[in-house]
Amino acid sequence: MNNKRLRANFLLLLTAAIWGFAFTAQRVGSQYVGAFTFNGIRFALGSISLIPLIIYFNKKNKSNNTKQSAKNTILPGILVGALLFSGSTLQQIGLIYTTAGKASFLTGLYIVLVPVIGIFMKHKIGKSAWAGVFLAVIGLYLLSINENFTIAFGDMLQIIGAFFWAFHILTIDYFTKKVDSLKLSFVQFATCSILSLICALIFEKITISGIVSAGIPILYGGLLSVGVAYTLQVVAQKYAKPSTAAIILSMESVFGAIGGAVILGETMNTRGYIGCIFILAGILVSQITVKS
Repeated sequence: MNNKRLRANFLLLLTAAIWGFAFTAQRVGSQYVGAFTFNGIRFALGSISLIPLIIYFNKKNKSNNTKQSAKNTILPGILVGALLFSGSTLQQIGLIYTTAGKASFLTGLYIVLVPVIGIFMKHKIGKSAWAGVFLAVIGLYLLSINENFTIAFGDMLQIIGAFFWAFHILTIDYFTKKVDSLKLSFVQFATCSILSLICALIFEKITISGIVSAGIPILYGGLLSVGVAYTLQVVAQKYAKPSTAAIILSMESVFGAIGGAVILGETMNTRGYIGCIFILAGILVSQITVKS
C-alpha cells in the first residue's frame, strides 16, 4: 500500500469518526434547542463552510460555465435538500428518545437499504447484498424490537429516517453525474437549513440562551461534521479504493456507539450489542457487494 493510499484511508477513518461522534453532539444539543433550530443553524454553518472549497475548485478548474453550472444545480439541490431535511429531522427528533449508539446503527441501515431500493431504479443487486439485508434485519430485531414485539418511538423515527437517507443517497448518485457535487451539496445544505428554520419559527420557541448552551454541539455538527468531514472525504476518495472507502466510512456506526458510551455513559444489554454486530455485518456485506 503506497503512502497516498494509506493517508487517504486514515482521512476516511477520521471522517467516519467525526460523523460517528456527531450523534453524541446532536443528542447533547437536543437538550437545549429544538430539532428544527439545531438543524437550521447546523446546516447553515455547513453550507457556509463549503464556500471556500467551491471557490478553490472553481479557480483550479477555471471553468467558463460556472454560472450555468450553478443554475443547473438549484432544482436538483432543492430536491436533495428536501430529502436531507426529512432524514435529519427524523434523526434529530429521534435522538431525544433513543441513545446516540442505537441511533448511529439504525441510521446506518440506509447503506443496506440503498441497493434494495435501487431495484426499483433498475439497479442490479447480487446475492451477497441480500445476505447483508438478512443480517441487518436480524440485527434490527435484536436491537430495537422488545419482548412485546413493539419498537420504541425514538428507534422507529430512526428506522423511518434510514429510508429517507437511502433515497437521499440514490438521488445524489443520480444528480452528481449531471451537476457539480460540491455545488449540489451547498444548495442541499442551504435548502435543509431554510426549511428547518421555517419550521423552527412555526413550531419551536427559539431562545438565545438555548442556542448558546447548544453552541458547541451546533458548531461540531455544522463545521466539523459537514464542512471538515466532507472536505476530508472529497480529498481522500481521490486516492482510496472505492470498496475500501465504503467499508471504512461504515465505521461511522461504531464510532457513534463509542461516543455514546464514553461521553454520555450510554449502555446496551447483551441483546442490543449482538444486534449492533449483526447490523454492522450486514452493512459491510452490502458495501462489499455494491462496490465490487
